[in-house]
Amino acid sequence: MKKPGLATLVMIGMATGILAGWLFAGNQTFIALVEPLGTVFIRMFKMIMVPIVVASLVVGVAGSGEAHSFGRLGVKTILYFEVLTTAAIVIGLLAANLIRPGVGVELPAGGSNVAAAFAEKAHAHTLAETLVGIVPTNIVDSLAKADMLAVIFFSVMFGLALSAVGEKAGPVLGLFKGFADVMFKMTNMIMRFAPVGVFAMISLTVAKFGIATMLPLLKLTATVYGAMLLFVIGVIGLVCRWLEISLVSLLRSIREEILLAFSTASSETVLPKIIEKSSQCGAPPHVASFVIPTGYTFNLDGSTLYQALTALFIAQMYGIHLTLFQQLTLVLTLMLTSKGIAGVPGASLVVLTATLGAVGLPIEGISIVLGVDRILDMGRTVVNVIGNYTAALAVAKLEGAFNRDQALQFLSGPVPATEKE
Repeated sequence: MKKPGLATLVMIGMATGILAGWLFAGNQTFIALVEPLGTVFIRMFKMIMVPIVVASLVVGVAGSGEAHSFGRLGVKTILYFEVLTTAAIVIGLLAANLIRPGVGVELPAGGSNVAAAFAEKAHAHTLAETLVGIVPTNIVDSLAKADMLAVIFFSVMFGLALSAVGEKAGPVLGLFKGFADVMFKMTNMIMRFAPVGVFAMISLTVAKFGIATMLPLLKLTATVYGAMLLFVIGVIGLVCRWLEISLVSLLRSIREEILLAFSTASSETVLPKIIEKSSQCGAPPHVASFVIPTGYTFNLDGSTLYQALTALFIAQMYGIHLTLFQQLTLVLTLMLTSKGIAGVPGASLVVLTATLGAVGLPIEGISIVLGVDRILDMGRTVVNVIGNYTAALAVAKLEGAFNRDQALQFLSGPVPATEKE
């Protein structure tokens, strides 16, 4: 009898997690038992995230050649990110204006107290603050805090310096290459725990909040998921046509990562495998190792789409009419506040709070979204992962380095290696 692959085991974990969460809804003993499992699973990926980003960026930059070519890569990457992020925001606003999911929602009593807790965490993201925050004052502190903008900046600078030193730095580069290989192997080891971690995360969500919490906000949930599906089929689909590859095959090649990202609502859990698979799918390693970690800060398509749509949902809920000019202001605000969102569950709520305050919308509306935010977070995390996977291939083509033959062979090839292990 054939041993089930990882994707199958993850799906089994999801299904049994939903069933267990429904059976033990509100059971504090059950919640206390499964919560540590989910926490450990997420912590294991947080444990390896920074080392993998540092190692892969240093190796990628040092192996990419001259500094001016890497600078060109950075410019093309950021421009691509801005185009895709803007498209996501526009789709979110169009969906909110056409479907108007916030009309008719009843405001719960005491919701402002919950929203106030998120308001304390929120802060205004200005362009100047973002630029200054990129440069770390203490790289050890930035590594400890997982400040990804600062970590990426330092890794790029270190890689460029390593490349400039030349042959004398060969042993150091070899050390980082070996370190990167070890970290990717550790990722495969952690992935074996994925079905258990997925079961814990899903069952915990259902047991804590219950399926019934979705009913009053079913229209918002359906609108968000519909808009995200439109973005994947329409925008990502156009990118795939430009790359001359199949969108369906592209999604199938990362089905395990999609399931894992959906069930955990954390894009951190799939970062190493997305870098690895994009390299196998025709993007040079130095492009993939730069574009994807950078995309975790600058190219969160699902999160920005969600924020645009939810901001209008809250405005509609309070009966606030936003003019076209005000919505354009919202677009520009989101283009700034969405930068630097951490790839962890619930981070978009903090940024949404900052955005609402910046455009004058009541932050109390966030308390309404909290009931279904976990469900929405799962979907927007998947779109973030798909967007960054595709971005590595697209930027590689902009660089003239995309290997389409390799991509077609990988996309039409056998079951991914993680399922064989």
